[in-house]
Amino acid sequence: MNTKTVLITGTSSGIGLATAVAAARSGWHVIATMRDITKAGALLAAAEEAGAAVDVRALDVTDPASVEACLAGLDRLDALVNNAGAGHVGTLEQESVEDVRAVMEVNFFGVLHVTKAALPLLRASKGRVLTVTSVGGVIGQPFNEAYCAAKFAVEGFMESLAPVAATAGVSVSVVEPGAVASEFVSNVGLADNAVEQAGPYASALSAYLDRTRGAFANAQPAQDVAAQMVDLLAAEQPAFRLLTSDAARAFAGTKLKDLDGSTVQTLTSTWVA
Repeated sequence: MNTKTVLITGTSSGIGLATAVAAARSGWHVIATMRDITKAGALLAAAEEAGAAVDVRALDVTDPASVEACLAGLDRLDALVNNAGAGHVGTLEQESVEDVRAVMEVNFFGVLHVTKAALPLLRASKGRVLTVTSVGGVIGQPFNEAYCAAKFAVEGFMESLAPVAATAGVSVSVVEPGAVASEFVSNVGLADNAVEQAGPYASALSAYLDRTRGAFANAQPAQDVAAQMVDLLAAEQPAFRLLTSDAARAFAGTKLKDLDGSTVQTLTSTWVA
């Protein structure tokens, strides 16, 4: 039986790194991509420690030419994991529309670039797409306006795409973690004096940051999310929505009663049947 191939974006750290290693240990041929392959050291060290091998390739999700170049040499692809993304903290009055566009480019259009390029290969293999979104794609969060807007967009796009892709044999799922122990927060790039610069929003930003530090102090390990994603990759009938922790389920459950997405999928599938 041929080894199945999965391409994972954003594997230099966090969920992407952990998923690449876990999938490789489970027998997948893992194409582990990142924008800057000079940052592959942590991934390669983790893979070696786990006794697994990964195929590291350059891929910038915001650059269609980079996406096409990465996928052009593939003869087969059984699964795509859209994991690459970037956090962003800010509020509209104090940032430019261009700042918001940049967040959308990485977190929304980047997902579209890679998924569009992968779909012909996934149709051929009857494969699947897993996209890491966030509970921030379900519930808007203060000072995460641009980030949540991007994740809401991804959620809506994938929920709409899923029944269409299913008619061609491709399953589509979204993965919604809550707080995860990774470099995600440190990569947000918030200045040390951000509160002092927040003007009329200083008190609110200070309270938000205090709350966020507490949430991430008890964050879910990235390896736990990765294990669930590998199970989803192998599932015979993967659910559309995977909430990765009790905290994520409780939070998203305040808005979603349809936790696995089956009711919506059953309904919208009738639109294309």
